[in-house]
Amino acid sequence: MRGETYLPNSRRYALALRCGTILGGVMLGAMPLMAFAQDSEQPGETQVAAPEAPRVDIIKSLSVIGAQRLEPLTIVSYMSLRSGQEYTQAAADQALKELYATELFATASVRNNDGDVIIEVVENPVINRIILEGNNRIKDDKIVPEIKLAPRQIFTRSKVRADTSRIVELYKRQGRFAATVEPKIVELSQNRVDVVYEISEGPKSKVRQINIIGNDVFSDGELRGEMVTKQARFTSFFSSNTSYDPDRLAFDQQKLRQFYLTEGYADFRVISAVAELTPDKEDFIITYVVEEGERYKFGDVNVDSQIRDFDSDSMSARLPMKNGDFYNAKAVEDTVEQLSELAGTFGYAFADVRPQFNRNKESLTMDITFILNEAPRVYVERIDVNGNTLSQDKVIRREFRLSEGDAFNSIGVKRSANRIKSLGFFQENFEIEQKEGSAPDRIILEANVEEQPTGELQLSAGFSSIENFILSASIRQRNFRGRGQTVGASVNYSRFSRSFNLSFTEPFVFDRNISAGIDLYRRDFSSFNFTNNDRNTTFKQATTGGSLRVGVPLSEYLSLVGSYTLNLDDVSLDENQFFADLDGDGVRTCEPLIAGRFLCDAIGKRTTSLLGATLAFDNLDNRFRPTRGLSVSLTTEVAGLGGSVNYIRTRGKATRYWNVFNNFILSLSAEGGVINPYGGDEVRLTDRFFLGEPQIRGFDIRGVGPRVLRQPIIADPDSVDPNNPTGLLITDRNRIADDAIGGNAYYLGRAELEIPLGSGARELGLRPSLFMDVGALFNVEAPQLQQSPFPTGLSFQLRDNSGNPLFIGENGSSTTDTVDSNNQPLSPLNRTIDPFQEVFLGDSAAPRVTIGLGVNWNSPFGPFRIDFAHALKKEPGDDTKKFSFNVGTQF
Repeated sequence: MRGETYLPNSRRYALALRCGTILGGVMLGAMPLMAFAQDSEQPGETQVAAPEAPRVDIIKSLSVIGAQRLEPLTIVSYMSLRSGQEYTQAAADQALKELYATELFATASVRNNDGDVIIEVVENPVINRIILEGNNRIKDDKIVPEIKLAPRQIFTRSKVRADTSRIVELYKRQGRFAATVEPKIVELSQNRVDVVYEISEGPKSKVRQINIIGNDVFSDGELRGEMVTKQARFTSFFSSNTSYDPDRLAFDQQKLRQFYLTEGYADFRVISAVAELTPDKEDFIITYVVEEGERYKFGDVNVDSQIRDFDSDSMSARLPMKNGDFYNAKAVEDTVEQLSELAGTFGYAFADVRPQFNRNKESLTMDITFILNEAPRVYVERIDVNGNTLSQDKVIRREFRLSEGDAFNSIGVKRSANRIKSLGFFQENFEIEQKEGSAPDRIILEANVEEQPTGELQLSAGFSSIENFILSASIRQRNFRGRGQTVGASVNYSRFSRSFNLSFTEPFVFDRNISAGIDLYRRDFSSFNFTNNDRNTTFKQATTGGSLRVGVPLSEYLSLVGSYTLNLDDVSLDENQFFADLDGDGVRTCEPLIAGRFLCDAIGKRTTSLLGATLAFDNLDNRFRPTRGLSVSLTTEVAGLGGSVNYIRTRGKATRYWNVFNNFILSLSAEGGVINPYGGDEVRLTDRFFLGEPQIRGFDIRGVGPRVLRQPIIADPDSVDPNNPTGLLITDRNRIADDAIGGNAYYLGRAELEIPLGSGARELGLRPSLFMDVGALFNVEAPQLQQSPFPTGLSFQLRDNSGNPLFIGENGSSTTDTVDSNNQPLSPLNRTIDPFQEVFLGDSAAPRVTIGLGVNWNSPFGPFRIDFAHALKKEPGDDTKKFSFNVGTQF
């Protein structure tokens, strides 16, 4: 018992003996007194009554007060109190605990009235609505799933507190550690409430400073550059990596270790990484404590192959690392992967390559032995295709570079996966799974695909600096009937061009690796020139035709495509603008003095029968947005197998992509072409090459190459004889009509470096790039130039479409009548062209060079491209342009 003093057994025995002796003496002394009391007791006297037993309350009834939604019997069922039981305070307390545990009641009490037990409750209200206020950065659809309370549920304060904590945690995940949530309750009738969460989001908690302690070899700036987390600076406003993220903090520790291991510091470790929130909760200060250790070099590096097909010595001699090189963990990982792939190419699918390290701390060297463990040669037992509901099995199987029964080849498996992904029918992260077969030397390849929509319906509208307003509509199915066929139709309309196209492509004709396709189209194009920045339509070209094409693969990356095209071309000029009857014979013809000889020679109807062949090599990693690989094509077309034009046209193009400087994408491209007539023909204006925007930025559309400038001639105010003035040639480009006439040869080169931005900018779809373009258009026969008389210029009478002369009517309108109502002669309706002189410029193979900055933006309105370019080198006659853009939208 609490308060007792512990005594040994001997002492306790002596003490008990003494107490017993004293007690015995007392009792002996008291016996005479007791006897005397008994003798003196008189009959009839009242004796003292014994104490009463404690009263026991039995529960007679249970009643409930305050119930609204719940039945009284239901409330009673939540408690262990029952009629006929004994009522105690402990039982009443237990009943209250049971009622509060249901979370249905705001308050509850139990009282006893002579066996009639009364339970009085106040029910928790029902939630009418959940309202979020103040959340701008995180929308309702992100917060509501985190909230456990919902309309028509019972309101409890514990759930509100839990929901508040969840919302705050959600903001912390977004880097907003200063966010606060204040729940408010709005009481309504019928015991209902609205729960309002008033959110104060606060600023995003940035990483103000990253401190590194213990680094001697590398500076703080170098190490920060290896981290994903960046310090918040003005220059990093596009980056989302400036916000604090605990997961990113752990990842940065791995990045630091990886960096040091690639530099030879095998003993490097991060001792601690601490993130401290500033008192204002707006910023974090991160401090790393590191231990660099000593720098190691490679010692003895060799391969120990236990597979008989591989010679250890020859493989050791081909290892990329040599004795004495600084240790590099990345080189070790790459070597393991290369050895595994090498074994896989020879059929050893389950080859196990394990590097064995021997660290020599005295000499600071690292000996490595790559052990290539023995493994059986594996053969493909079966290829399984799962998950395809629309696509036929053969569409997937024909992309496999391996067949059942073939020796396993890891390169073939990887190439098969890339070909299936390039179809565009399935998920982007598709991989071919490898499973053990029925025997150790058997493997099962399993293609678990997840189909995605392949039909495309697009309506678009936009504005282009080239075409002005643009409308287009297209529909395409890239996996028609699940056979991998492509069917499409498109319509495009703008101020200066209209086109309609139908196409069909069969990638495997009769289940053979031969592709075929057909295109039918109609294209109407209005050519133009510029005068004072105004675009003026010159000739119109209407082309109706179609093409057939057949392609065969020559190797895994090389293919040959043959094509035949038949075009019906109609080139015309506006007769009212460019036709005249200068000799007065009543016949209106294209007048070179008005249109230019080169335009008059271009009009007419012609038929082009074109046979072509394209040899193409393509190993790009992504056809839509490549980051590495090479694409080369060479096309030759011969016109003259029928038709009315004869020429040979050859074009070539090559593009190479590299991933450099940690996700910078560098691309170099070169292309060129030449067209030569034969059979005594000349190359038509409409068949020549043209160069300018958008092919070479920094120049206007068709702004590079041969052109005819029609320069006005005015009287020289300083002429000696005013009656016979000398002509002054206008050189102001805004007052000169500029007609590009194309060239028979061109070349074009481009170097572009795409700059990676932070994840925030990537989410916006921003992709800036620096570029340099080089090109030229040349090799065309000089046209016959025109010059109007000076100083009178050119004047001629206009005629209607029937060739009748036009006169000025009484009301000022044009008429074919020669006299008015009073039989007076009407004045001829004449057109006057000011004096001019044509000059031919730009036929030069000298390179034009431009540099600039461009930005691609996947805006909410559609793809947007803007370029700022400056021409470093140009030739006389070239038309430069510093700014260009193109934007469209889809709906």
